[in-house]
Amino acid sequence: MKRILSGMRPTGKLHLGHYTGALENWIALQHDFENYHLVADWHVLTTSLNTSSVYEDTIDMVIDWLAAGLDPIKSPMFRQSRVKEHTELHLILSMLITVNRLERNPTVKDQIRDLNIENITYGHLGYPVLQAADILLYKGDFVPVGEDQVPHIEIARELARRFNQTFGPVFPEPEPKLTQFSRLVGLDGNAKMSKSLGNALLLSDDPETVKLKLRKAVTDPQKMRKGDPGRPEICLVFSYHRKYNQDECQEISADCKSGKLGCVDCKLRCASRISEFLDPIIERRKHYEANKDEVISILCHGEECARKVAQKTMDEVHNLIGMG
Repeated sequence: MKRILSGMRPTGKLHLGHYTGALENWIALQHDFENYHLVADWHVLTTSLNTSSVYEDTIDMVIDWLAAGLDPIKSPMFRQSRVKEHTELHLILSMLITVNRLERNPTVKDQIRDLNIENITYGHLGYPVLQAADILLYKGDFVPVGEDQVPHIEIARELARRFNQTFGPVFPEPEPKLTQFSRLVGLDGNAKMSKSLGNALLLSDDPETVKLKLRKAVTDPQKMRKGDPGRPEICLVFSYHRKYNQDECQEISADCKSGKLGCVDCKLRCASRISEFLDPIIERRKHYEANKDEVISILCHGEECARKVAQKTMDEVHNLIGMG
């Protein structure tokens, strides 16, 4: 059976961008693949040394994974820092890539710009190598990611080839697996939905919160009032309809273009459909919020599963590089 490895930094409660960018893929694929999903807590250090909320953020994030439908039996979930082989393989792989190659990574460039980082650290520059170690340690065949992470998967592929050519065949070259909606536009029109930008709809948002947030969402600037013809193809609210209200998309598009449908009513209809989607997630979330010991148990079990695979891979690596 083909294997999938993917993960997220522990950022607390997740938003719809996380769901459409990766989590939706994880849930759909867990029935046909052997899945492993890690909480990438070491990666927090690459951009911030403040780790005071990592534990709470981890629990909140894993609760959203479970509430969204990730099965802990089919998809073991674990904390990266609890499997020491991640850092060991990271060290070895860091010897197989140049600084120039890492500096060409567009995702790191975007992070430096977005986070306004003046002096990039060695760890931040090399975090795609740690991500490659995360994937290759479990010999992942596919990595469900958002489109912004594709350059990192290419680095993992390059490192797999370099190791195999230098020492011997161990690692498959992982392939990225994207969804049709691999990126959800933020409520303010920003290309990326983000809690830090304040433009996100959380998986835990109740109907009233969804309604209030969508009320502020940007729309077609030429459609000022009901009766004005709109352009749904450039409207971010319509992009949400395409994802969460597919049955009514044709009608909404036609009514928007004719001016029959105003933006206020359009947003209310969209909010209603999004809340219908979120309702079962929120109900399952309540269970795990009230039973956090169960969440910890799920993580501990996942870490046991992950260690067995990681140790087996590193035994192969040690033998090939003459350090067995």
